[in-house]
Amino acid sequence: MGDLVSVILPVFLVVGMGYLSSWRGWIGAAGIDGLMTFAQKIAIPILLFRAISTLDLGATFDLALLGPFYAGATAGFLAGLFGARLIFGRSWQDSVAIGFCGLFSNSVLLGLPITERAYGTAALQANFAIISVHAPFCYALGITVMELVRAKGGPARELAPKVLRAIFSNALVIGIIAGFVVNLGRLPQPQIVTEAADLLARAGLPAALFGLGGVLRRYRPEGDMRVILFICAVSLILHPAITWSLGGLSGLPPEALRSAVITAAMAPGVNAYIFADMYGAARRVAASAVLVGTGLTILTAAIWLSVLP
Repeated sequence: MGDLVSVILPVFLVVGMGYLSSWRGWIGAAGIDGLMTFAQKIAIPILLFRAISTLDLGATFDLALLGPFYAGATAGFLAGLFGARLIFGRSWQDSVAIGFCGLFSNSVLLGLPITERAYGTAALQANFAIISVHAPFCYALGITVMELVRAKGGPARELAPKVLRAIFSNALVIGIIAGFVVNLGRLPQPQIVTEAADLLARAGLPAALFGLGGVLRRYRPEGDMRVILFICAVSLILHPAITWSLGGLSGLPPEALRSAVITAAMAPGVNAYIFADMYGAARRVAASAVLVGTGLTILTAAIWLSVLP
């Protein structure tokens, strides 16, 4: 157990330092926002670009890897959606936002550093394969369902442009697409450019973790606590359990299974709150689920690491 704590705790200490710095006023809200903007719109997109531009796509993109993870993610979305509607009596728009919390695990800010600390940098190949389609898949599913709920019989021709505009204006998606273009086109990357990009990429995760702590400081565990705990159960238990079961059945190698399950076992990402805020639906619940789920991940990630091969 001590080894597991040593893997997980440094990640959350960085998050905690960001929380403390915001709470004590050492860094103001504008500074935290600027740091998160740098991380999410510059450094992490460059990190994803560099990773995907150098991936062995034929060896990494395996249906046995992506299938279990995204089957679990979709199950989490449906469980959140129908659980919120049928068990807790939320509106359909609130239910879609709550379902998105069960869909969008924090694959980058938590999944990458925990996997790297547990299994080393070489283990991140499967993580990057999952992340490369994570934002496009989750936003396409969430936005499509939300727009269908909001349209209530409106013209279908207006749906596709909204979905595509939302997906392809995302900085992470742009970095991913650029990585694929360079990789598939075998485009040369000048050394001086790659070294500069690597400097920015290395700053991405520490900056994002610190900034995440500052952002979480603004949230309060408000709203219906039963719904919040339901979201946490879907995100931290249901999604990784399905991924683990299906990954085992599909014969996924242990290295890839670890990455898939750890990524699935992460708390809802900040994007879950951004999605809720974008539509003005279940914002307090989504914000609280990010905060409470991130705290619970300290315990649940240690459990998942202990049972993985």
